[in-house]
Amino acid sequence: MNSVGEECTDMKREYDQCFNRWFAEKFLKGECGGDPCTELFQRYTQCVQKAIKDKRIPVDGVDFMGPGKEKTDPCGSS
Repeated sequence: MNSVGEECTDMKREYDQCFNRWFAEKFLKGECGGDPCTELFQRYTQCVQKAIKDKRIPVDGVDFMGPGKEKTDPCGSS
């Protein structure tokens, strides 16, 4: 699936590959050392936010996950 912004599609694919590799090779095997793809996700998110703004896509009322949002720890530690 392509990204909302054509210029973000390669970044999305790179992040998806990183996350899927981490999920399959680490997380599902019980290794909860953290997601090594965080930086890729942040860059992709910034690209998508810019594309949404540039395309003037209305997002009023949409609650995006971002800094300061509460996340649950899938490994059960806090």
